[in-house]
Amino acid sequence: MGISGRGKIAIVTGASSGIGEATAIALAEAGFQLAVGARRVEKLSAVATEIERISGSKPLALALDVTDTQSVDAFIAAVLERFGKVHVLVNNAGKALGRDPIDEVANEADWQEMLDTNVMGLLRMTRRLVPHLIASGEGHIVNIGSTAGHEAYAGGGVYCGTKFAVRAITGALRQELLGKPVRVTSIDPGMVETEFSIVRFHGDKARADAVYAGMRPLTAADIADCIAFAVTRPVHVNIDDMIITSIDQAGATRVARRDGQ
Repeated sequence: MGISGRGKIAIVTGASSGIGEATAIALAEAGFQLAVGARRVEKLSAVATEIERISGSKPLALALDVTDTQSVDAFIAAVLERFGKVHVLVNNAGKALGRDPIDEVANEADWQEMLDTNVMGLLRMTRRLVPHLIASGEGHIVNIGSTAGHEAYAGGGVYCGTKFAVRAITGALRQELLGKPVRVTSIDPGMVETEFSIVRFHGDKARADAVYAGMRPLTAADIADCIAFAVTRPVHVNIDDMIITSIDQAGATRVARRDGQ
């Protein structure tokens, strides 16, 4: 039996599109009050409007760049001023940039941005919010990892490295918070058709579309459904790790494709 999120506050980072947007909407449907953050404020505003339509409650929607300490501090201060507490943190903000071999034409600026967003951004949000999650008595950290944190592939060394790091950080957190009222979950999706590949290939839509050609990828809503499930279990139940793939995927490079699909 699921537990309602009514009366609980959830933060979702990177909530302007894709998995973050779908998660914010799913949690609103489950009764949570939302604080959503992203860099693209115009897109975030549209998400906030949809959340308010669903829940009847206006979320706190603010600019958030997890790579910027001042932005993180301002966002969290605003959340605490508005709600006074936090129960759930969904560390969703993240990205892949490029798919070049490390020893060839890889862009080091892309490497730095992935490390700053996927690893340091997650750590910044978590460090600042852990005391408040403990104080809530029913805290939950959900880190969005990836199957890339379980299996590396050529051309994805740095991105995979960041997701292996997320996996390690999540495991360490679970041990550090043992005995405290905070659950820690890793949600690790495989191929999900969102803006992910468009961002990865710097706006090259044709190249992004080719990633999913001939197969049925997951959707953002598929992943949001799993996150909503995890955070609505009874408070003594922790979903440690959830690896989610399409039926057409059996590994980083093992994908069933069909002509004409």
